[in-house]
Amino acid sequence: MGTERLTGWGRTSPSVAEVLRPRTREDVAEAVATAGPRGIVARGLGRSYGDPAQNGGGRVLDLTGMNRILSVDLASGLVVVEPGVSLQQLMRAMLPFGYFVPVSPGTRYVTVGGAIACDIHGKSHHADGSFARHVVSMDLLLADGDVRTLTPETEPGLFWATAGGMGLTGVVLRATLRMLPVETSRILVETTRVADLDEAMDRMTETDADHRFSVASLDNLATGPSLGRGWVESGDFAALADLPPKQRENPLAFQPKPLAAMPDLFPSGLLNKRTVRLLNAANYRRAPQHSHTHLASIGGFFHPLDAIHGWNRVYGAAGFLQYQFVVPFDAAATLRRIVERVAVQRAPSFVTVLKRFGPASPGYLSFPTEGWTLTYDFPTRTPGLPGLLRWMDEKVLEAGGRLYLAKDSRMSAADLEAMYPRLEDFRKVRAEVDPQGVFVSDQSRRLSL
Repeated sequence: MGTERLTGWGRTSPSVAEVLRPRTREDVAEAVATAGPRGIVARGLGRSYGDPAQNGGGRVLDLTGMNRILSVDLASGLVVVEPGVSLQQLMRAMLPFGYFVPVSPGTRYVTVGGAIACDIHGKSHHADGSFARHVVSMDLLLADGDVRTLTPETEPGLFWATAGGMGLTGVVLRATLRMLPVETSRILVETTRVADLDEAMDRMTETDADHRFSVASLDNLATGPSLGRGWVESGDFAALADLPPKQRENPLAFQPKPLAAMPDLFPSGLLNKRTVRLLNAANYRRAPQHSHTHLASIGGFFHPLDAIHGWNRVYGAAGFLQYQFVVPFDAAATLRRIVERVAVQRAPSFVTVLKRFGPASPGYLSFPTEGWTLTYDFPTRTPGLPGLLRWMDEKVLEAGGRLYLAKDSRMSAADLEAMYPRLEDFRKVRAEVDPQGVFVSDQSRRLSL
């Protein structure tokens, strides 16, 4: 236990808290019972980009030490885990038996507790939905010390307030997950270069129903006829017959490790409109001119940035802001206006990702809802960034869209009210199970959650 300075993965909005590292559920219960006036919030591997896993002046529970896989049923694919188990740990343990995590975001360094709290999504949302859809049950420690076992059937209100609830209803102590059966650890990926945003959207609309995974990477600084150019990747887990003979000898191989570590020595202005323009153009040229199908590894397809340990350091001490929004499919014109404005203003984003969401989760604060979702990574010192982001907020609001709480570091309470129609349902459940506001974070204070 000690006082530490914490940030999210974007390295912005730091705050200082007393950090505790429990090893048992009894340790967690004691920490919650003695939380004090500034309250407490759980934290996993710190991959939320903003401030939801911080609690300035209060307590933060680092749950990464509670990382045991408690039981596995290979017949059903059900696995019972503690909250600090990471997705990488699950992949290592379950892939040899033919099971993959049900939903994978852009990093495997996410804990199960964090995946539930953020109701994470991945490249398969149109097919598989978000993470909580695959949670069969969870044990939740409440503010009064009670532990409830929640399922979507027995306690739907508290279950769906917790799924996507940013850790504000209690602490997940244990979860039962339904894993995804796979024949191999390779993904059969079709990559197609697209000349502009319209072609990217058309390609995804045409192919999403045929593939479990789909994503487009865009050159965010291209303008004019090339606006939104990039490449689309559509894929599925490969069958054994798809592998070359040598790979069939060990079809479920999975041994990822970082190829390099990023030193914390980079100046904050290294990624700017000039360097990002060059990088984006080079990546676009590398994409095949005609559709190309190849076998990809799990790391290469799902988590390319995990190959560089501490990749967020390339933005320097000033950090970066990840901005992710979703708008309905019928608001494609709004999406195009945003892409055009960002490109014309030359706001650099090395990672710009477009996906299609399927039907919304029942989670009261779950982010995904049917429509287009676009993600930007902006260096915090980008000229004119605050005004650009505020304009983007307004366009997203006008279109009936929303921003992602797990990526947020600057949303206003008023925007939250307008973007999340089930906010009051969440607040009602939270008030019932935590009337004193024991579970609190920097983000929850800022947004009056």
